[in-house]
Amino acid sequence: MAWDPSSWKQKQNAQDVAYDDPQAVDRAVTRLRELPPLVTSWEIERLKSQIADAQEGKRFVLQGGDCAETTADCRRTPIVNKLKILLKMSLVLILGGRKPIVRVGRFAGQYAKPRSSPTEKRGDVELPSYYGDLVNRAEFTPEARKPDPQHLLSGYHHAAMTLNFIRSLTAGGFADLHHPEYWDLSFFESAQLTPQLREEYQQITRQLADALRFMEALGEGSVDELSRVEFFTSHEGLNLHYESAQTRTVPRREGFYDLTTHLPWIGERTRALDGAHVEFFRGVRNPLGIKLGPKVTVDDVHRLLDVLNPGEEPGRIVLISRMGAGKVAEALPAILSGMKGRKVLFMCDPMHGNTISTASGIKTRNYDAILKELEATFDAHASVGTTLGGVHFELTGEDVTECVGGASGVTESDLTRNYESLCDPRLNQAQALELAFRIAHRLRR
Repeated sequence: MAWDPSSWKQKQNAQDVAYDDPQAVDRAVTRLRELPPLVTSWEIERLKSQIADAQEGKRFVLQGGDCAETTADCRRTPIVNKLKILLKMSLVLILGGRKPIVRVGRFAGQYAKPRSSPTEKRGDVELPSYYGDLVNRAEFTPEARKPDPQHLLSGYHHAAMTLNFIRSLTAGGFADLHHPEYWDLSFFESAQLTPQLREEYQQITRQLADALRFMEALGEGSVDELSRVEFFTSHEGLNLHYESAQTRTVPRREGFYDLTTHLPWIGERTRALDGAHVEFFRGVRNPLGIKLGPKVTVDDVHRLLDVLNPGEEPGRIVLISRMGAGKVAEALPAILSGMKGRKVLFMCDPMHGNTISTASGIKTRNYDAILKELEATFDAHASVGTTLGGVHFELTGEDVTECVGGASGVTESDLTRNYESLCDPRLNQAQALELAFRIAHRLRR
């Protein structure tokens, strides 16, 4: 079947949105096509080259951010805090893995969420499910839950504002690794971290600053490359009206690029080989993530790779395992062994397989289960001779109480104190940084 940016419409869409007015959708999509791209093809190709390096063990990928962004959080403080926690985690990983870190944020477009049911029922009232701010709103009212194609344009504008602010910060030296000792450490005072963990982070900042100054004293030409911090964007490529509207060719390059983000991914619910999402993403030049749950088979993955990367292009495919802590040892080694010889980067998402509900119905995740899946994934790679090349977290730079456990001391009784996520629970900054130390220790080993 010939491919073009609209050929996905001929396939079954597992997460299709039931808009009332198709003509309004067409108008919104037409306007999106006219707007400037959110990212550039050269940024996409740069990320692809760095992922290719990570496939060879030369880099490590840190991907993290909100479960579901909201347009209301397009404000200075939430954006800055997300960048800060990713920076702090990457700093720890640099010293642990002794290699450059690729920083990929789940931001500037993570406005759409898959749903297991198209409707939600509360008491006797049944309304459309909340599909993220790209589609509708979270409030449980008929007006808010009605899918509105104007939200596609709102998502674009808020993504553009987020990206503009991030680029301004990084260009202005906000993330200069020459001075990690100046990064804001104020959250340590309220994070309930142990004195040992606090001192370990502060020691790492001193070590990295000293190392960079030493290299500059030697006149090492590559120090600029090592000290420059970049952020790439990612989101689940769920709403294909939005993705396809910003997909286009660019001068002096072959093929089509999805210019809503650098790294889109296909979720566990949308990776059907004959589905609309695989059809769409087989035709774009971006690097592409694929989420793999515990029921996936080696044959499933091979067939996906044959469609999505038939030419075995380096840097194109990122396989993100999300098995659940108790299923990694049984499910993952066979997948890893079966992928030997394929050009892929293996990452671990220890969040999505470890979601539970409390007796009162609050969704949460346990830090110990998240850590257990990470450790089991490292063990699985070690057992078959492959390399874990990255991690994928749902996290925030705020002091939320959504996941229990870890040095933050959050218990089940604390969950209602500062639970802000509209979908899945996220690590707070203390839990995220503690996990970075755990990963760094494993990388150092």
